[in-house]
Order: sequence, then structure tokens, then C-alpha cells
Amino acid sequence: MTSDLETAARPQGLRRVAIDPVSRVEGHGKVTILLDEQQRVQQVRLHIVEFRGFEKFIEGRPYWEVPVMVQRLCGICPVSHHLAACKALDLVVGATPVTPSADKIRRLMHYGQVMQSNALHFFHLSSPDLLFGFDSEVNRRNIVGVAEKHPDIARKGVLLRKFGQEVIRATAGKRVHGTGSVPGGMNKPVSAEDRAVLAGDVSQMIAWARDAVDIAKLLHAQNPALYDSFGSVPSNMLSLVRADGAMDLYDGVLRARDAAGNILVDGASDQHYLDLIEEEVKPWTYMKFPYLRRLGPQLGSYRVGPLARMQNCDFIPSPLAEAQRREFLDWGRGQPIHAPLAYHWARMIEVLHAMEVIAELLDDPDILAGELMASGPRRREGIGVIEAPRGTLIHHYAVGDDDLVQMCNLIVATTHNNQAMNEAVRSVARRYLDGREITEGLLNHIEVAIRAYDPCLSCATHALGQMALEVALLGPQGETIDRVLRSQRGDTQHQSLSP
Repeated sequence: MTSDLETAARPQGLRRVAIDPVSRVEGHGKVTILLDEQQRVQQVRLHIVEFRGFEKFIEGRPYWEVPVMVQRLCGICPVSHHLAACKALDLVVGATPVTPSADKIRRLMHYGQVMQSNALHFFHLSSPDLLFGFDSEVNRRNIVGVAEKHPDIARKGVLLRKFGQEVIRATAGKRVHGTGSVPGGMNKPVSAEDRAVLAGDVSQMIAWARDAVDIAKLLHAQNPALYDSFGSVPSNMLSLVRADGAMDLYDGVLRARDAAGNILVDGASDQHYLDLIEEEVKPWTYMKFPYLRRLGPQLGSYRVGPLARMQNCDFIPSPLAEAQRREFLDWGRGQPIHAPLAYHWARMIEVLHAMEVIAELLDDPDILAGELMASGPRRREGIGVIEAPRGTLIHHYAVGDDDLVQMCNLIVATTHNNQAMNEAVRSVARRYLDGREITEGLLNHIEVAIRAYDPCLSCATHALGQMALEVALLGPQGETIDRVLRSQRGDTQHQSLSP
């Protein structure tokens, strides 16, 4: 059987089924499934079909514009790009480290982002599948349906996200596409008024975050066979950890484990990520395929995000979340957990951890006053790595003596997960679609596997080489007269179809 990740697929004689677009995710993507005459699955691919080119049009811009520009990649996780860019450019302006006040305000902003984004994904995008069933009535499978059937769950989800957005507003200036963080530090402290309002809601938010973890645990307990096996494919794992092995979503060193849980790389500096990671390009998608250099492209793919972070760290440095993490690990009975649906449980534990961190930071006087900017000897290059809600995010810039960006490289969380997502949809397709009549409900199983990774497809549209292009000339009856094809490698093929 032809591998789903081979570039030389042969669709002749096979029936093509497309899920286009994949719904309830950020950005645009599609899935193609090739079936033979017996309805057997021969190939499944997740395609990223949009191309945005941020890495190129950042070039030539003044470096201080970059943290505001790059967050336009996404309206869901702009804070992550904002802060990763600032961390990279801190090195360029010599602000290493930034001041304690700037560090704490940035962390507050970031943990507000993690909390609101994870809440958005679980309650708004994934809970309709988890609460109603993957093949439930399609008109019911949305947040409106959840609000009608489970109003308390929907209300908690909406208000958790609202609180996270207010944390972002208080630190970044706006809920979406803020400007609070700048190369070298922050441009404003948190106001006493904002701090008081947020602090007044903390206890309630922590209680609701604990409820969210309980919901995720209950879903697992009600159907353990499904939650343990659906789309499960063993994979390496990558994330930042603190120097002592603790989970740290803002800063740290890189650690990688193999599928059995053994540490492959530990204590690796984020400034040397290129020694650890390489990327491969496929001609059928605009999203690249990263892998661990030491293992090569066949064995070196890995996953990132809450499921990886939960198992890659030695402990979570907040008591409520750490207790939940231990219970989560017990579910694996001593083995790493690879099932994509476990992402939801891990994601809610991170919501609880984020709330504990937010509570601690709101009680710190440094967020209200103190030096906000640092500086030092200039550098020509900087790398910023952060744990975005979806996983490890890398921003890398080179800046010239004229202060203009000369090079930009971004590896976003969804790109790290590319191979894992493709493997998951292949596993689900072969389990649920093989030899059966294709229905909307069965196709939604494919989307459920993708949604478990909470992909941000617009963030992940980066490619090497030229954009693939097809230009067709149609006749008056709609017939194809002429076609020109250009591959991602830049090769051009002219296909004249006229008699």
C-alpha cells in the first residue's frame, strides 16, 4: 500500500473524497482520501492550501515593527507571535535579560493567552463533538447546540475565555493585536484598576478551570477505549522546560523524548534550535515537515503542545495543576499517552496551571511599577522560543546595521505537528472509513482527529521554494484547451491539450 506521506502517489483508478474546508479550526485546510473500488483507503493527506509569505515580507522592515506585524498571522494566538518576536529582538537590542517587571508582565500576558486560547478550543470548537458524538446531527454540532443542551458548560467556557482576554488587554493594550511588548521590555505597566478587577475574579476562574479538568476526565472515563485509541500513533515529543525540568510556557531549554518516553535531547539552548531541528518539504502542501536531525526525516518527526508538554516536563510548578498532571499520567499506566483525544484533558490542565500562575502574578507588585526597558550591546541576530497554546513556537531574525530585517524564519506549533496530524488522520480513516459507505459523520471523525491538535493553519503556511501554480485555459464549453504547471521546485511543464 502506498504510504500517505509519499510524494509519488498514483491516483489513477482511485476515487477521491475531499473534506474541504476542514471546519472549526483556524485557517484553511483540506483532507483528500483516495479509495479503491472496494472502498478501501489507499491514501490520506492533510493539505494546507493557503500561502501567506510572512517570512519574506518581514524582510526589509525596521526591526521594531516586527512584533506588531507578525501577530497579524493569526487572530487566535497573536500574543504568542508578539512575545516570541520580542524575545528574539531582545537579543538584537542587548536586553538580556529584560527587567523583572517586564518579564512578569510578559508572563502575565502569555498565561492569559494560553488560558483563553485553550478554553476557546475546548469549549467552542471541540466540545460539540465530545458532548454529542462525532456522528451526531451536524446542525447540532456547534457551540449554539452546546449552549442549548449544556448551558452551564458553555457559560463557563465563554467567561473563562473572556477573563483571559481581559488579562491580555490589561497587559498588551488590546484584546487582539496589542502593542504592550516591545524589543527590550514593555511599554507600560499594569494599572492598579485593572489588577484589582482581575484579582477579584481569580477565585471563580480557578474553580471553573478545575471544573473544566473534571469534564475532560469524565469524557475519558465514559469511553476509555475511544479516548485511548482514536487516531493514536506513537511519536517523539518536544517542548521547552525550565532548567530544573519544570513546565515553563514562557522560557526555558529544549527537551525531546522518544515515543517510549526516553529523553533524546535535554538542556538544549533555544539559540541552537537549528542544530536540533531540520525541515522537509512536500509538493502537496504549503506546510513543512520538521524532524529531529539526529533521527532523520523517517524517524525524527515529533509532536508538540499540551500532550507533549504534560509528559515532557518533570513537574508543573503550581500545586493544583501538578496534582492533575499526576492523575493524567496514571491514565497511561506507566506508558506515554499518544492518543490525540488526550490533548483535550492535557489542555484543561494547562488552563488550570495558567490560572494559578495568573493569580500569583497579579499579587506581585512588580507588575504595577518598576523599570520596564533594558538595553546592552547590539547583536545582528536573535532567536525567540515560547510555548504557544498549540506548542513550541520559534521566531528567528537577522537584522542589519541599518536596523532592517534581513532574514526571518518561523517554525510554528502546527508545523511541528504536521506529521503527527497526517498520521492521525490516516489511522482514523483506515479504522472508520475502510470498506464503508462514506457519510458526513464518518468524515467528521477525520476532522475530530485534526481538531484535537488545535491547529492554526494560517500560522503554518510557510514553504521553501516557489509557490506551486496551475494555469488552465478553458474553451467556450468549459473544456480544457491548455494548461501550464509549475512545481514547488520551480520546474514548469506545459501541457497543450488542443487538437
